Amino acid sequence: MTTQIKRTALHDWHAAHGGRMAPFAGYQMPIQYSGIVAEHTATRQDVGLFDISHMGRLRFDGPRADQLLDRLLTRRVLDMEPGQVRYSLMCDEGGGILDDVLVSCLESPSGKIYFLLVVNASNKEKLLGWMSPYLAEFPDVEFHDVTDSTAMIAIQGPKSVELCKKLIPPSALNLGYYKAKVTDQMSKPCIVSRTGYTGEDGFEWIVRAEDAPRVWENLMLAGRALGVSPVGLGARDTLRLEAGMPLYGHELDETIDPYTAGLGFAVQSKERQFSGRDALVERNKNEPAKKRVGLVLEGRRAAREQAECYDQDGKLIGRVTSGTFSPTMQVPISMAYIDAEYAQVGSQIQVDIRGSKAIATIRQLPFYKRST
Repeated sequence: MTTQIKRTALHDWHAAHGGRMAPFAGYQMPIQYSGIVAEHTATRQDVGLFDISHMGRLRFDGPRADQLLDRLLTRRVLDMEPGQVRYSLMCDEGGGILDDVLVSCLESPSGKIYFLLVVNASNKEKLLGWMSPYLAEFPDVEFHDVTDSTAMIAIQGPKSVELCKKLIPPSALNLGYYKAKVTDQMSKPCIVSRTGYTGEDGFEWIVRAEDAPRVWENLMLAGRALGVSPVGLGARDTLRLEAGMPLYGHELDETIDPYTAGLGFAVQSKERQFSGRDALVERNKNEPAKKRVGLVLEGRRAAREQAECYDQDGKLIGRVTSGTFSPTMQVPISMAYIDAEYAQVGSQIQVDIRGSKAIATIRQLPFYKRST
């Protein structure tokens, strides 16, 4: 049976403005416009716009919505207050990572409190099945998959605040990092959060699908003098890799636990019960056998996913999970899982790149951190 490829509410704009479209996670998505390096640089220096409507958006309403989510997520939810956003993980009972997510506690203009979960596009259907028994235990919680009825736009870069101040109220502009607010964009409802996946300052907006083309055009017009650029998934990947941010299916999957991934901060197990909790408590009693590390390679060739890593004696010690030539640093960079005993920052290993060995130095993540 052929799976129908979906289109986001902004598909026609991308196609009309030179977006190179390709299937990704069940959607036709723009991979690039002017080019990955140009779009990457525009985001680092000015401001980039990203259509991230393929990400799953799941809404939970009701007085026990926080209790349900507290059972599902590795981070505590019961103490969240309106306006808070938390990075968290969803784990299976064995402690393997099902997904990494953002959970927001939001307040509608009428004063109603609800929660919004943003999940990876490729994992949404899997998570819906996994959550089903938990939802059955909380029949009073209203659950809605609002992915198709909404759109999501990321505004990222050092000029993102300057751009957004032209279009949203000051109360939404002055949010702290990992804060969110239900507001409006020119009289249309809009959820604004101070979050992103690039290593730059910026915002993510969620709007109604039917409003998305007009909102996108408003951003492009308002950002013209600021050097705004539409950015595809290609540059989104190089940006997140420089920022040392894991990507599900590369650095994260059900065989990886949070501690191995370096995400132990996202696990709060004290006086809580959640999926995978007991397994994670056991795993945390010992140091992980492998660690996620950053690699900077000599030469100009990038090591791609599954490239093998060796010690100086030729012993296989790990594999690359993501790699690219860094547009910002102008060197090849990678993330990899390697045996913990070889994971000291500053030490050197060898990486096999299509049959030849390249020297790689282990670097502290992230590779790139914005100056302000």
